[in-house]
Amino acid sequence: MFVQLTKEELNKEISKKAWYQTNNIIWMVLFVYPLLSIVDFIFANPIWLQFFIVRIITDLVILALYSVFNRRNYNFRQLLHISLFLISATSALLCNIVELPVLNIYYLMYGAIFLFFNLMVFWEPINSVLQAVLALVLLGIFFLLFSQYNLDLVLANGGTVFVIIALVSCFVPGARYKIIDRDVRAQLLINKSNEQLKGQNRDIAEKNNIIDAQYEELRKLDNQKNNFINIAGHDLKNLTGSIIMSNNMIKEESYRLSSDQVEFTNYISESATKMQYLLNKLMDVKEIESPEIRFKLEVFDANAEVQHIIKGLHETAQMKNIHLVDSTAKYPINVNLDRVFAGQVFQNLLSNAIKFSQTNNNIRVATSLERNKFVFEIIDEGIPIGQGELSVMFNKLNALSEASEHNESRVGLGLSIARLMTQEMGGDLTYRSDDHGNYFKVEFYVVN
Repeated sequence: MFVQLTKEELNKEISKKAWYQTNNIIWMVLFVYPLLSIVDFIFANPIWLQFFIVRIITDLVILALYSVFNRRNYNFRQLLHISLFLISATSALLCNIVELPVLNIYYLMYGAIFLFFNLMVFWEPINSVLQAVLALVLLGIFFLLFSQYNLDLVLANGGTVFVIIALVSCFVPGARYKIIDRDVRAQLLINKSNEQLKGQNRDIAEKNNIIDAQYEELRKLDNQKNNFINIAGHDLKNLTGSIIMSNNMIKEESYRLSSDQVEFTNYISESATKMQYLLNKLMDVKEIESPEIRFKLEVFDANAEVQHIIKGLHETAQMKNIHLVDSTAKYPINVNLDRVFAGQVFQNLLSNAIKFSQTNNNIRVATSLERNKFVFEIIDEGIPIGQGELSVMFNKLNALSEASEHNESRVGLGLSIARLMTQEMGGDLTYRSDDHGNYFKVEFYVVN
């Protein structure tokens, strides 16, 4: 977060600080300055009453000027200059008309007034220098007009002390101005930073409210999803149970079936068992929502599983006049995977390849052992699906906008599930679609 201050903002805040200090000085002068007549009464009794009146008049003039300057927001420096000039005039006059024995006292009092102003005032040091020069000029003028003593006596009886105090005190406003200027700048930066943080907090609170509302909506959708899974899962389990029961009843009459029919009943039994396994996984909502899917690992021959899937999809391929070329290895290759999910990966890839391929086409299915890995490959040399569309199928689980020439919906859900299951079981799935056709490859580590 970067905060910037404009010159106008800084000057405005400095002016506020300066007026605060000016208020302190003016009200201190208004209360204290007339009390200095006590010193006059003690050390210059013949003239104390006249100068008491002068001090009262000076106070009234300063008060009137203060009211005008404060109400119209004039420059505070001008008010301070006028006030100090009026006090300097009175003090300089007294320093040149009092008796020699009390001259020290009046020069010290004049010096104390000057020092008080420079300790309290908030302005640039050049203003204090100007006042010091003006004080010396006033002292010089009144010395020539009223003083009964020579310059040496004046300097020896307080004049030198006053000059030193006046000049040294001029250094105080410079340091004080820098400190206050730095404090004002820092306070402004802090205030602006706080305002920005408040604004950001408001934005964050609004976004949190939106997120909470969206979360509540997602929670409702999630509950609906779980309810749908539970209802659909139970219905499908009932249907699957009916299929298994009916198939078992047919198998009891196996003596009346041909060899092909017996093979089909075995295939139905195996497929229904796999379907039940998948439905049980689907029904376990907690398992579905867990970070990792728990698999039932077992060692089995991956080649045999692939050959079984090729055989099961043979009829489907023939319906589209597609020839499946079996190039699987003729020796067992053992893997330690979930048999049902691994079979689902191989079946999803091959069924999608058949689904999206053109009629009168060849699809070659190959398996091999490479670098301690079982390799499953599908090579379709027909019209390519397109790398972009395949990426959507495999990565986003959403429908493609275009349909094949057979008006089949390219949902791509099976391919996305195949890739997810492959990764969860520690394997790797790659694909390619170019001028040479469509190519799919799955790799799993084998059992040593």
